[in-house]
Amino acid sequence: MMTPLLLTLCVLAVISFLLTPRQRTVDGFYAGQSADGSAPSMVTLVFSQVTTWIFARSLLTAAILGFYYGIGGALAYTAYYLSFFTGAVIVDQIRFRHGFSSVQAFLADRFGSSGTTAYNLVVALRLLSEVFANLIVIGTLFGAEGSSLYLLAASAAAVFTLGYSMLGGLQSSLRTDVFQMSVFLVMLAVLVFALVGAPGWSISLIGDTARPVSDPGWILLMVAMLQVISYPMHDPVMMDRGFLADRRTTWKSFLHAGWLSMSCIFLFALLGVYAGTQAGDGEAMLAVLTRTLGETTMLILNLALIVSAVSTLDSTLSSASKLAIKDMGLAAPTLFNGRIAMLVFMLGGLAFLLLDTKELYAAVAISGTASMFLTPVIVFCIIGGRRVSLWAFHVAFAAAMSGAVLYYLETSNLGFMTQVLGIEHKYTKLLVICVSVLTVGNGAFALALKPKGAVAHTG
Repeated sequence: MMTPLLLTLCVLAVISFLLTPRQRTVDGFYAGQSADGSAPSMVTLVFSQVTTWIFARSLLTAAILGFYYGIGGALAYTAYYLSFFTGAVIVDQIRFRHGFSSVQAFLADRFGSSGTTAYNLVVALRLLSEVFANLIVIGTLFGAEGSSLYLLAASAAAVFTLGYSMLGGLQSSLRTDVFQMSVFLVMLAVLVFALVGAPGWSISLIGDTARPVSDPGWILLMVAMLQVISYPMHDPVMMDRGFLADRRTTWKSFLHAGWLSMSCIFLFALLGVYAGTQAGDGEAMLAVLTRTLGETTMLILNLALIVSAVSTLDSTLSSASKLAIKDMGLAAPTLFNGRIAMLVFMLGGLAFLLLDTKELYAAVAISGTASMFLTPVIVFCIIGGRRVSLWAFHVAFAAAMSGAVLYYLETSNLGFMTQVLGIEHKYTKLLVICVSVLTVGNGAFALALKPKGAVAHTG
C-alpha cells in the first residue's frame, strides 16, 4: 500500500504546481483575484469551502464517532457543518449591513485593539493546529507515530504544499481546491459504493445503532448545536472566502457548501457506523473496515485522506499569510512577506510534530469552546446591531478561554468536574462547560448594553 500512497503524493505535487500561477500581484496573492482582476466563481468558492472544511482529521473523527456512538455520533459531527449556514449570516451582516471588509475591521470598530487581539490569537492557534493535525494524518498513513517514514512523509507533504502555496497564494489555493475536491468526490463515491455492497450492510442498520438519549453521541450533538453559532467566525478559511465575491454569489456559495459538506461528512461517518456493528471485542475501526471492505477499498480511503489533508494545508497557509500580513499588519503587504508568513506557520506545525507535542493537537478538539466568546458578539452586535461596554467582551473572552483550558485538563485526567459534579464522560463535561460559557458571556453582554445610537467603543 505504501507505493500507491507515495505515488499519490507525487502526482498531487506535480498537478498542484501545474495548476498554480506565479502570482505577481498583491490582490491575487491575498484576495484570490484572477489575472484580469475578477473574483472567484460560485463553483470555485463552493468546492474550495467544502474541501478545506472536510479535512483529513475531520474525516477520521466523523468515522470514529460513528464507530463508538452509532448514528448519534455521526449526526453530532455532521451538525458542526451547519456552520456554513450560520457563517453565511455572519458574513452577510458584517459586509453588507455593517459595511466592513473583514471580521477584524468590525471587531476593531466595536472593541478596539482588545477585540482584534483576542480574535487574532484564537485564529492563529486554530491555523497552527490545522497545519499540525493534517501533517499528523499524512504521517500516520505511512508509518507509526515518530518513525522515520512518519516524519519523512509529513515533511514531504509540508515541502510541496508550501512550495505551490508560496508560488500562488490564495489564487493557487482556490485553483487546486477545485481539482482536489473533484478527486475527493470520486473517491467518496467509490467508498459509498463499497459500503452499500458490504456484508451485513442495510439502511435499517443505521437506525439500529441509535442509543438512549443520554448516550455521549447525543450529548455531543447538543454541544455542536451550541457551538455552531460561533464556530464559523473563528475559522479564517471560511471567513476569508466570504469576502471575495458579490453578495448573491457569496450567499449561494455558503448554502451549497453547507449541504454538500454535510452530505460528504455524514457518508464518511457511515463507514464508522457500519464498522461499529461488525467489530469484534477490542477490534479497531480501521481493522474492521479492512476485514469487511477489503484492502483495495482501504487504499481508496487512505488516498482520500491524503487529498483532503493537502487541500486543507494550502488553504490554511493562504489564510495564515493574510492573517499575519493583512489583518494583523505585522509587515508590509508584499508577496515576499506573505510567503515568509506561510513558511513560519509551516515550520511551526512541523516543530510541534517533530517535538512529539500533544498539547496543540488537543487544541483542535477545544477550538469550538474557545470560539464561544464570539457568540454574544454575533447575537448582540452583529445581528442585534447593538454596542456594549468593553468589559463585557473581556468577560466573555475570559470565560471561553477558561472553559477551553478546563476541558483540555479534564480530558488529561484532571478529574475536577468528576469530583465536584459527579459527571464522568468528557462530552457531558463539555456540555456543562459550554452552557456555563454561554451563560456568562451572554449575561455580561446583556448587562453591558449601551443605549441605542451609541457609536464609540470603550477603551
